Amino acid sequence: MRYMLIMEAPESMALGGPDAPPAEEAFEAMGRFNTELVDAGVLLAAEGLAPSSDGFLVTHDGEGPSVTDGPFTEAKELIAGFWMLEVASREEAVQWARRCPIGPGVTLQVRRIAEMSDLEDVAPAEVLDAEATLRRRVAEREQV
Repeated sequence: MRYMLIMEAPESMALGGPDAPPAEEAFEAMGRFNTELVDAGVLLAAEGLAPSSDGFLVTHDGEGPSVTDGPFTEAKELIAGFWMLEVASREEAVQWARRCPIGPGVTLQVRRIAEMSDLEDVAPAEVLDAEATLRRRVAEREQV
């Protein structure tokens, strides 16, 4: 089973922000956690995200998509980073999430990543076949 751990925090808590923990301490704690994930063989990907001032929103107003540059001042919390894990069970995902070194004011949203089998009773067979082909192409690209 694959799970995504999504760290949500006020932008003021981002590294360098006025409410951020000391950078050295934060990097050391995250480094230890990431090393544990790698050593356990469960980490698929992990990244921190740049401030919302470097991002943009794409919305659709019924006429077409529009792009609005960040920062996203309306949001109370923003996604600060994520981990993708492959674990044996929901319980194992819970155990890893509890170990993540987040502090007060930070939320870790944990979501199971949908598998192809979740879509079998929902999507048409040709859509499932096309998706399987795309996933094979991505896997082949990763092996190069």
